[in-house]
Amino acid sequence: MNESEIKALVTLLDDEDNEVVQHVESRLRTLGEAVIPLLEDHWQGNGLNPVLQKRIEDLIHNLQFNLVISRLTEWKNKGYEDLLEAMWIIATYQYPDLNIEKLRQSINDIYFDAWLEFREDMHPHDQIRVLNQVFYDKHKYLPNTKNFHSVANSMLNQVFDLKKGNPISLCVVYLLVAKRLGLPIYGVNLPSLFVLTYKTPQMQFYINIFNRGLIFSKIDIGNYIKQMHLQPKDSFYQPCTNLDIVLRVLRNLVVSFEKISDLERAKEIDAILRVIS
Repeated sequence: MNESEIKALVTLLDDEDNEVVQHVESRLRTLGEAVIPLLEDHWQGNGLNPVLQKRIEDLIHNLQFNLVISRLTEWKNKGYEDLLEAMWIIATYQYPDLNIEKLRQSINDIYFDAWLEFREDMHPHDQIRVLNQVFYDKHKYLPNTKNFHSVANSMLNQVFDLKKGNPISLCVVYLLVAKRLGLPIYGVNLPSLFVLTYKTPQMQFYINIFNRGLIFSKIDIGNYIKQMHLQPKDSFYQPCTNLDIVLRVLRNLVVSFEKISDLERAKEIDAILRVIS
């Protein structure tokens, strides 16, 4: 369909016949994201018709929701290598106009400051101390302990704006910067806590990003598992995949929406979770 045909179809959304409206909505959904700007224009031009506005808002949200699913599915099928891309896709659920380059620039800002102080011949512990100094002292990132279950903690643009996050979102930012620096750092999927590990064939230690980049050992993880009254698993000590990280972010989002009684959005995020699990 060309643009004039789509516009003509959009005007039928305020038809008095519900069957016509349902048919139009179904047809517009098949056109995908391309129809969103036309729907937004029509929404702005019908400010005195609240029923039509609500109908258009719901349709736009449905199209954007399906776009999130298709993008994440494609990301997974490509091998889930680009973690920043996935975090951007998740953020577009709440901020559909968000540009990934804005997120990339925020990562670059931290990276360049760390790079100025960074040397490859440093001991790994000293490299982490340099990164900690830039991340916590210069860029002022903090754990969001007061609003631990806030939806904003899972939206990377909000984490950058507020300079606060939960364990996994702070780990994601730190991890993306570390990767830019060439450090062998990965996520570790601990129960009730997400941490990072520095791992090479010669050395492995762990970093608690939610506690100002505290370095700790495998023994400390063992003690933590005992305190949680859980059986040790190899996955508690070893790197997880980017897909594991994204699935955990989505699970956190489900809980966040449930905490504020937004059950409709909790169901939608759970649907996304089931599609890419």
